[in-house]
Amino acid sequence: MTAGCCRRWTAAGLLLLLVAVRTEAATWANDGDAVFIREYTLIRRDHLPEEPLHDVGQKPEDTSSRTARSEEDRDTLWDAWGSWSECSRTCGGGASYSLRRCLSSKTCEGQNIKYRTCSNADCPSDAGDFRAQQCSAHADVRFQGQYHEWLPVYNDPENPCALKCKAKESDLVVELAPKVLDGTRCYTESLDMCISGACQIVGCDHELGSAAKEDNCGVCSGDGSSCRLVRGHYKSQHNSGKTEDTVVVVPYRSRHVRLVLKGPDHLYVESKTLQGVRGELLLDLSGQHQLENTTLDFQKLSDKEILRIAGPLGADFTVKLQFSSGADSVVQYIFYQPIVHRWRETDFFPCSVTCGGGYQLTSAECYDLRSNRVVVDQYCHYYPENVKPKPKLQECNMEPCLASDGYKQIMPYDLYHPLPRWESSPWTACSTSCGGGIQSRSVSCVEEDMQGVITPTDEWKCLYSPKTPILQPCNAFDCPVWLAQEWSPCTVTCGQGLRYRVVLCIDHRGLHAGGCNPTTKPHIKEECLVTVPCYKPIDTLPVEAKPVWHKQAIELDEETVVTEEPTFITGPWQTCSRTCGAGTQRRSVKCQVLLSFSQTVADLPDDECDGVKPAASRPCYRKPCSGRHGDGQDGSQEEDEEETYDREELHDWEYDGFTECSESCGGGVQEAVVICLNKQTREAADQSLCVSSRRPPQILQDCRTQPCPPRWDTGEWSSCSATCGVGLMTRTVACTHQPSRSSNRTQVLRDEDCQSPKPSPVQACNRFDCPPLWEPHDWGKCSRSCGGGFQRRQVLCKQRLADGSILELPDTFCPSRSPASQQTCARMDCPPQWVTTDWSQCSVTCGNGIQRLQTVCMKQAEDGRLLTVDPENCSLIAQPTRIRPCSLRLCEDLSKPDPTILAQRKVYIQWRKGKKLQLVVGGYAYVLPWTPVVLRCPTRHFRKGYIQWLKDGRPLVGLQHLSITPQGSVKIQQVRASEAGIYTCIAGSAREHLVLQVIGSKQKLSAPELWHQKEEVRSQEPPVPLNQYDNIVEQLLKLKGSLQVEKDADDRVHSTLKNRGPSDDESSELSHLFVFTIDTHRLDEVMRSLFEGLGGPQGEQIIARLLSELATTRSETNESTLHPPERMESSTQGPLLYKPNGKERPPRPKRPVILQWPRKVDTTSPSDMIVNVGAPVFLQKSISSLELRCEALGNPDPARTWTKNGKKMHYNSRVALLSSGSLKIHSPSKHDEGLYTCIARNQLGLKTASSWLKIIGGRGRSCVQGNGGNVCTENTNNSSLSSEPCRGQACPLRWRAEPWSPCSASCGGGSQTRRVRCIKGPDSRWREVGSQHCLVTGRRPSIVRVCNQQPCGRWTTTQWGPCHGQCVGPSLATQYRHVYCRDANATKVPDRMCGKVLRPGSLKNCSTQACALHWRVGPWTPCTTTCGRHGFQSRQVSCAHLHTGKATREHHCMWKPRPLSWQRCNILSCGRAGDCRDSTRYCEKVRQLDLCALPQFKSRCCRSCRNT
Repeated sequence: MTAGCCRRWTAAGLLLLLVAVRTEAATWANDGDAVFIREYTLIRRDHLPEEPLHDVGQKPEDTSSRTARSEEDRDTLWDAWGSWSECSRTCGGGASYSLRRCLSSKTCEGQNIKYRTCSNADCPSDAGDFRAQQCSAHADVRFQGQYHEWLPVYNDPENPCALKCKAKESDLVVELAPKVLDGTRCYTESLDMCISGACQIVGCDHELGSAAKEDNCGVCSGDGSSCRLVRGHYKSQHNSGKTEDTVVVVPYRSRHVRLVLKGPDHLYVESKTLQGVRGELLLDLSGQHQLENTTLDFQKLSDKEILRIAGPLGADFTVKLQFSSGADSVVQYIFYQPIVHRWRETDFFPCSVTCGGGYQLTSAECYDLRSNRVVVDQYCHYYPENVKPKPKLQECNMEPCLASDGYKQIMPYDLYHPLPRWESSPWTACSTSCGGGIQSRSVSCVEEDMQGVITPTDEWKCLYSPKTPILQPCNAFDCPVWLAQEWSPCTVTCGQGLRYRVVLCIDHRGLHAGGCNPTTKPHIKEECLVTVPCYKPIDTLPVEAKPVWHKQAIELDEETVVTEEPTFITGPWQTCSRTCGAGTQRRSVKCQVLLSFSQTVADLPDDECDGVKPAASRPCYRKPCSGRHGDGQDGSQEEDEEETYDREELHDWEYDGFTECSESCGGGVQEAVVICLNKQTREAADQSLCVSSRRPPQILQDCRTQPCPPRWDTGEWSSCSATCGVGLMTRTVACTHQPSRSSNRTQVLRDEDCQSPKPSPVQACNRFDCPPLWEPHDWGKCSRSCGGGFQRRQVLCKQRLADGSILELPDTFCPSRSPASQQTCARMDCPPQWVTTDWSQCSVTCGNGIQRLQTVCMKQAEDGRLLTVDPENCSLIAQPTRIRPCSLRLCEDLSKPDPTILAQRKVYIQWRKGKKLQLVVGGYAYVLPWTPVVLRCPTRHFRKGYIQWLKDGRPLVGLQHLSITPQGSVKIQQVRASEAGIYTCIAGSAREHLVLQVIGSKQKLSAPELWHQKEEVRSQEPPVPLNQYDNIVEQLLKLKGSLQVEKDADDRVHSTLKNRGPSDDESSELSHLFVFTIDTHRLDEVMRSLFEGLGGPQGEQIIARLLSELATTRSETNESTLHPPERMESSTQGPLLYKPNGKERPPRPKRPVILQWPRKVDTTSPSDMIVNVGAPVFLQKSISSLELRCEALGNPDPARTWTKNGKKMHYNSRVALLSSGSLKIHSPSKHDEGLYTCIARNQLGLKTASSWLKIIGGRGRSCVQGNGGNVCTENTNNSSLSSEPCRGQACPLRWRAEPWSPCSASCGGGSQTRRVRCIKGPDSRWREVGSQHCLVTGRRPSIVRVCNQQPCGRWTTTQWGPCHGQCVGPSLATQYRHVYCRDANATKVPDRMCGKVLRPGSLKNCSTQACALHWRVGPWTPCTTTCGRHGFQSRQVSCAHLHTGKATREHHCMWKPRPLSWQRCNILSCGRAGDCRDSTRYCEKVRQLDLCALPQFKSRCCRSCRNT
């Protein structure tokens, strides 16, 4: 079988081992050797290992990859599971497997492989489909003898996990593999995946076998609460006059959208992303469409349209309806909309008080999940599913107030928004004193009004917070028990004696506190027998020895402490009323209670305490009174013995518990306390009453031997960060542990190792209000940059309160003087500048004239005064010139002045392409094509709106690219050849003309068939000459062409100079000129010179001089042509150069340029001949002189030198160098023949031009080399000399251009190309040569040009919609219309087809009474306090209609600032004399508990405590 497979692989070339490998592996496993190959790996034939497949089983197993065997595996015959394999896919959901082997030769129960999902992240959009990749892997394998491009077959109901593919070019469907790779989806719309050829269920949690499903909101295992079902219908209104309408807006992230349209109308969808990007989709064909990464399934039937979107939507979709003729349509829609606005509970507000017990509550705010910000509550009210959480209430700051601090109220929530609350009675006494009991209380819901009166109310009003419990356990600690210590040694060393021990009453805290049952107390002494015989007689009865080791340990009196329940508290017994005999002892017994909120003890009447009141007196006996009074020693000794006996009888040493342990943990010691006890009264007596020799021995015991746990180690508090207005103090808090008490080493542990809570590292400090202070803002910008200005700043009076907030107060609250809010600045002299003064006198004494504005050079001093200085200081600044008309009295015998046109007799020649060109009527204009042009007609005594225009004698009508502005100008968007002609401006009886020529157009202007000058007079002649200056302009433009050759070389030099200094972008002065203008009389002089016979070189010199004059007249550059003023003089001296901007720019450095004239060699021989260098010179007869003229341009001006035949010229009286740089040769002869070269040089480089000088004699043909190539002449005996360029092979080089190709686009701007060749030879036998050979003949003709630049579409608008948009002002709303682009066939096209045309607006303001709204304010509520700094009052503010008074939503009034709804009030000091009132709501309790005697309560409860 394997050999057969190999033969098939060899025949097929490269073969992919897919699931077949898995099949064979499974077969081998059945033979006993379990071999597993990853079924999802694509293995090419050339990637297979050289070893046979069965050798794979011999590879030793890596045991380190296996996990430990589980308890379940140990009970079976299976080995532990191996490690998980790599995922079958890197994205989109794949599978990973783990293997185990059977350790027995028998069959093991269960599977040897298990799977899990992996790589569940979505794949990139360009990754492709996984099933399609498996099909395409078979493209290089022959099937039935030929190759196919395979496409996947999805959703096979019979076997979804088989790899079925379809040939792209036919209907052939083949199962290429029985199994797809692990991780392939079973179905396109399901997460279920194929594993080992079987379809496995995958839940939305991407777990195999999981039944988790997404809810309608797209939440895995969700309950559907994060979205809402929206359903509705829409009916079109064809009679409304609209062409379209909005059906429904489906928000971002919505799901399961379905719309059904029934009727003749059509659906289309507009989208808008969260970033504002808009899109549009026209639904005209059935199928799937994409819009904003969302798939839309559209189905168009004969009678309805169905739109389905599974979602989630990638943007907000607006479904619109495009109306058609016929009946109205109905649209039904349903979708699940995400609830993007949710209520979010806020943190607790600041506590209502700083001490003494207050409360704080929460609120709820509306939160936008898309933008992650808080919005107004109306957004959350939009969803009925949203239920606003009720506020929560909790107590705070329960610690008692310090006497120096007093009661401080921060935010009186209970006054501003009083909430019902649970009120509970005090707890009853515990049912037991220990061992666990129960106590109860009553709880009711109460309300508190603004005056503090509390009344019961219904319980449902308090359900926003949990009801406080009515039962609670109490005294759950264990009852105290008797604890007996070790027995002391026996009191005797032989025979029978006594021994003692200490018996303590230990409570649940491990302390000797009392409370044990006296009847169960163990005995403290007992008899003892020492088994050593005594040598002296023993007493019949045991003797209580007085020494200390005989003394018994006594039980301790139980102490009674004050609790929160009324209890009888006993004081210590007083001394006995008598020193001898029977007397009485007394003690105090009071009924007392501990007040929790103030931690003080209050006395109560005895009937408030439960149980029997303890006795307040008892009898006492100290010693017997002596009645004998005798003299003598015997009597005294007897009396001492009796006193000692009495002292021994009444007082004795006893143990009274132990001292506190010396250590809290880690092992300490404690010592038994010994006291002198009165045996009768059981009270401690003075130690002198007991016999010191009988004091008991010291008893020590170990205590608290458990090791110390980790504990919190706190550092010292830092200083407060603020002196007032709440600051912060910080300290270090670390969890430390000391291994043993003897060790000084301390370990720092994790915080989790210490018991909670962790001591706070931060605490508030200086929590009291700051005094009002001035807060200045930053200074603003200075009003002037020099000469003394001022700057302002804002200074506010503010106060930082104890809660951290900042309160802005009136200026009168700040005690000190306000800081300056204005100061001077920029106190330095300004540079000199021209300052305009008065206007000059009018230029006429009557009628209309002009006035000129006079200027003075002044500078502004630092104090702001203007000082006149020498005008030389302003020489570097352009002096402003301004002219205005003036009108004096009417001249005599003059009627109303006639309209006049301020024409300019100028010729405009555009030198290069630039921005918009403005021309004034009265002259001629030569403009480059595709240039925007404005024709202006400045008038006087005539309104601009009545100006009329003619073109070629016919009225000018507005076209798409040509229009007449309201100012009376003609605006041409792009000049074309068809715009050439005579434009006539008519202002009343005055009219002026402008002849417009398009440069490059071969068409000459001619007179039209009918020229309309007046309606009754018709003439065939135009009013102005048409082509008067064509020839001279053509020569100037040719000279521009000759200068263009120098541009490239000059650009290279210019690029090297950019590192040395600033320069312009062009290479020569003329190259950056936009347009220049010449007075017509100046051109007329040039034309007369040329007409009078000054042709040839002298005529060219005239034109070169004119061009040189244009290039050097830079100081007169201005904006008069680009933006001509309304009123101006019609005469201007000299030519003016114009640039795209009107700014003065200093001349930049330029390489030298030598002007050359492309012309035929003129051999006419006058007595004095002038020839421009660069052209050959042939002389046959003698002449007086020959001048070789070398005209050069450059900056700085180039120096000119000459060479002859490559050697420097030596000048003499016959050969001289003129001041103009020209070379003049007097009486040239045969000796002067040769090559003369002019060298123009400056710092930037040099330029050369050469001319051959030939003295011709006799007949024949002479040829010399010139700058333009070979030039030959015929030698004759005639006196005249003729010269022409050689023909045929002598002058063979020229450019040949082929016709233009068709335009690449019919509209919207296309391009045309053509082929240009350099050819040689006559026209009939030319041949193509390299392009570099034709460069000497001129520039290469262009090979690309633009064409068909007219727009492809036009904007079309619908009717304005109704005026019911958002309110933007008083009675102002917005209305909308649809704007779309249509082509010539009225078909809707994308907006970019109309991109070059201004798009009409789709939104505008409109007037509607629905927006006649205003803010309606109600009256202020009473102030919450009568004094202090925290009182405020509120009022109702709503948006209402101005006429009807009906309230509406507040966002409709947001175009106007919302009035304040609350403000502070009664900001007065509360410390005035005679002002007595309560400042806390606990004053009634204070009075009931008789606490008014305490100063801290009396000051806060002045009114309640006044009569006590």
